[in-house]
Amino acid sequence: MAQLTGQVAFITGASSGIGEAVARRLATEGVQLMLADIDDARGEALAAELGAGYLHTDTSSLEDNEALVAATLARYGRLDLAFLNAGISSGCGIGEDFDLATYRRAMGVNLDGVVFGAHAALEALKANGGGQLIATASMAGLVAVPFDPFYAANKHAVVGLVRSLGVTLDPKDNIRANALCPSFADTNIIKPIKGFLEDTKFPILEVSDVVDAFMAIATGTGTGQCHFVVVGRPSEPFQFRNAPGPVLS
Repeated sequence: MAQLTGQVAFITGASSGIGEAVARRLATEGVQLMLADIDDARGEALAAELGAGYLHTDTSSLEDNEALVAATLARYGRLDLAFLNAGISSGCGIGEDFDLATYRRAMGVNLDGVVFGAHAALEALKANGGGQLIATASMAGLVAVPFDPFYAANKHAVVGLVRSLGVTLDPKDNIRANALCPSFADTNIIKPIKGFLEDTKFPILEVSDVVDAFMAIATGTGTGQCHFVVVGRPSEPFQFRNAPGPVLS
């Protein structure tokens, strides 16, 4: 199991929820942090509390992701871990409720934010002699989500990206890529549906369980894995079935 003490990490979506909880845990492990968010008041306050850096970052912008990596290197001189965590719900579907700006925003934050963050971090990780990319996907990246199909679409895309990076990143660069796939956790993103979840007795994850799963990924050795996190079961990599192959005559 790898030790994280003395490493440098940046976290997007760091001002609340899973990002904040992971930041607090990594800080206790002796990790030096650069926090990124669009909620500057909360982000700056958390950074001051943890002795971390902070940068306003819209993850849907490639330039903002590049600036985040540059700021991390300027402050600490290295990068070991990129936690690509920022995410939002879409709140619309393909019918009469479809809204182009809402759709583009959700895809921009949830998918582009991971792609842009990974792209921006890659050379810094190579220069460091290795490191890791951890993306927050979701159980929505593994199952259907009838009430938010676009959220399912971008989270499925993150899962596909991470699985593919696991086999395409050059082993000599020593860079691992994995995804964190929690079910509904008690964070701001579920506020619009929390009442429904409670009424239907759907189990809601404690954020601490998600943090524990993150730490297992961060201190592990796997790559290209998507770790599910659900109530009542130990987190572990989801076992994907192989696609059917062609019948050769």
